[in-house]
Amino acid sequence: MAVVQDRLRPAARAIVDQLKRLPPLSNMTPEEARGAPTPLAAAPEPVASVIARGIPGPGGAMAVRIYRPMDALPAALVYFHGGGWVLGSLEGADESCRMLANRGRVVVISVDYRLAPETKFPGPVEDAYAAAVWVADHASELGIDPAKVAVGGSSAGGNLAAAASLVARDRGGPRIAFQLLTVPVTELSSRAPSHREFAEGYGLTASDMEWFGTHYVNSRADADNPYASVLRADLGGLPPAFVITAECDPLRDDGEAYAERLRGLGIPASFKRYPGMFHGFLGFPGQLPEAAQAFEDAGAALRAALS
Repeated sequence: MAVVQDRLRPAARAIVDQLKRLPPLSNMTPEEARGAPTPLAAAPEPVASVIARGIPGPGGAMAVRIYRPMDALPAALVYFHGGGWVLGSLEGADESCRMLANRGRVVVISVDYRLAPETKFPGPVEDAYAAAVWVADHASELGIDPAKVAVGGSSAGGNLAAAASLVARDRGGPRIAFQLLTVPVTELSSRAPSHREFAEGYGLTASDMEWFGTHYVNSRADADNPYASVLRADLGGLPPAFVITAECDPLRDDGEAYAERLRGLGIPASFKRYPGMFHGFLGFPGQLPEAAQAFEDAGAALRAALS
């Protein structure tokens, strides 16, 4: 146990130990997991406005929240929440969207895509792409430049952002300007060292990832599809990217490999690893200085890419 504790910063270890008191996902149905208690966010940061509305989606209307900061650039970030494609909500992403809007000075459109297992792959990918299309098509209404639309998300949301970028490239639009991927899933059947090294004791476990994958995809062929395991795709022609990873995250190596693959193709891409942090560290910017810094870094990346 001492070795496990040495890998995380003390404040991060305290949060992980608290989260370990929750029932394991493998013992719950999706409905039970969605009703489980979640950490409470701090008082939300003010933004100039938050507008809730519906937009067309492949499965019917999708709810979105549109966050506008006080001094917005004519640019947008289409944001997809985390939760392993099974969990998560607009409300759960509220704090992150406010912080990204303020630090990136961009209009953030948070998307309530359909969840698995009710909607399995590729349904959430199609929702993500449809949201990006809607934002680009409604650029004038949103007060943005259609050439300055970024996509982003956390964990499974980062996976959907990368997948939406692939679909947009393959279908000839819209033009995605940038990818902001935080602790993303880029490979559903990974054998990377970080998956073995941090399989237990660091928040997100190997059994959690198996539970999420079982609910998201129907088959091995789906898991191998490059719109699901984006690290397997031909990444040529994709937008620049900034990838945030955590040292003690099973997904770390795959997220960093995605940035390295882009860079190897001559696409401006980088990653930043936050030492002593676990997969869900970005949910605790009030308790973890590293999480607060990650939002500052994400905002700087958005401003640099979209200003």
